[in-house]
Amino acid sequence: MGQAIRTNGRPVFSSPAGEKCATAHSRPVDLVHLARQTGGDRELEEEVLQLFLRQAAALGREVEGASDYDTVAKVAHSIKGAARAVGAFDVAQLADSLEGHPSEKKCVKALVSEINVTCDYISSLLR
Repeated sequence: MGQAIRTNGRPVFSSPAGEKCATAHSRPVDLVHLARQTGGDRELEEEVLQLFLRQAAALGREVEGASDYDTVAKVAHSIKGAARAVGAFDVAQLADSLEGHPSEKKCVKALVSEINVTCDYISSLLR
């Protein structure tokens, strides 16, 4: 079994073959978290990711077009929950920030940008 070493306070495990696994947050989606959430069921993982793709894209458009701060905060909250469920923790963190600061246009832009990166990554997984 590999040994745990710490990098920046996070464990990184070396495998028996010697290669190192990066921390889960180096990718837009924490696939280990997703596997835990779905009980390792690959078909369910794909369904959940496809659902997240549709939901994140729609919510991203909605948050960009929202004209009042209450709507921005509510949409950000929805995005945060969906992102946490699939392991898209960078999206969730940005959504949390926007939820707390709904008037910040730079937060909207950062969130939409990360949603796009994450959706591109998920799409590449589902090909």
